[in-house]
Amino acid sequence: MQPAEYHIGLNAHLLTAQAGYRSAGISGYIANLLRALPAADPALRYTVFAGPQAALPADSRLRVRRSAWRTEHPLARILWEQIAQPLALERDRPDLVHQLAFVAPVLARRPFVVTVYDLSFVHFPERLPPARRRYLRLLTRWSCQRARRVIAISRSTAADLTATFGLSPERIDVAVPGVDEAFHPLPRAEVEAFRARAGLPDRFLLYLGTLEPRKNLPLLLRAYAALPASDRSAAPLVLAGARGWMVDAIDRALDEHDLRGSVRLPGYVPAQDLPLWYNAAEALVYPSLFEGFGLPVIEAMACGTPALVADTSSLPEAVGDMGVCLPPDDAAAWTNALAHILHDTVWRAEAGQRGRERAREFTWARTAAQTVASYRRALGLPVGNG
Repeated sequence: MQPAEYHIGLNAHLLTAQAGYRSAGISGYIANLLRALPAADPALRYTVFAGPQAALPADSRLRVRRSAWRTEHPLARILWEQIAQPLALERDRPDLVHQLAFVAPVLARRPFVVTVYDLSFVHFPERLPPARRRYLRLLTRWSCQRARRVIAISRSTAADLTATFGLSPERIDVAVPGVDEAFHPLPRAEVEAFRARAGLPDRFLLYLGTLEPRKNLPLLLRAYAALPASDRSAAPLVLAGARGWMVDAIDRALDEHDLRGSVRLPGYVPAQDLPLWYNAAEALVYPSLFEGFGLPVIEAMACGTPALVADTSSLPEAVGDMGVCLPPDDAAAWTNALAHILHDTVWRAEAGQRGRERAREFTWARTAAQTVASYRRALGLPVGNG
């Protein structure tokens, strides 16, 4: 006789201490998934394994096991994953464990599923210190091969797992990120007050993300520089985000094209200000060469801001047929598209409305339902239509 309830263990040690509707990247995905999971399937209960730093939702179906290990530090987290986690799992003995970020313990005895966000550590290895890169490359492949199911956050990442690790597509499920309700069109007065406070012009084009090579920003700068000076004066380009690694190419492009006067670099943008930045911008421009999903694109669209993206990796999947996709190496095509955005008021309004309709499809409730379906497949249970 089957038990009435199944016990799922969740390794959430990558969660940060930051509360709120969105912390960065993987931590934000985990936090939002944890909030949505309890409502997704009444036949499942959860034990969340987390460090002392993690901000966790309060829910009676989420039992929390906090470790004393300071796992916000990568080395401590790796040691917990490989040494302490197997002991914790044998103590609690869940029916299934969800390894929420790439890697399972080598000594794991409990069946597990694993989430992979992207394979940037394979395709862009320079981003990580050598030890962490080797750890991820070796143990992500091993974990995917041993897992009952592998969860990817986009069809693009799923295809990459098959091409790079040789995984059968039948073993991979997709659980696409959602968009928080904070991302929506804001009252004009609120946006204008923010514009004045931040010293932003009436019109600007926005890139938002870390400044690093895979974001393809020298191409964007070259395309922007080819616009007439009157267009650049009317709508500066804002590259918002923290400076990452190998930013010399961006600095060289700024100087080569004499763009210091028309390109602004405000640095890191606090999470609570993101909806305001999207609402204030004329359009989001995102020429990235590689993304696991490209959540900023959907967030911008949810705010009614048109998106111009590269036609690579997961970005076409994110915008669907509601955005503009361009080759990441065709500067002339980007110049023409930027000019069209700046001059066609009707198109901007229509594209903004279409983008809002597209963004409504991306909810964390759907992410949780897709994740629960993967659990049920791993446990050999029927999967519903939700």
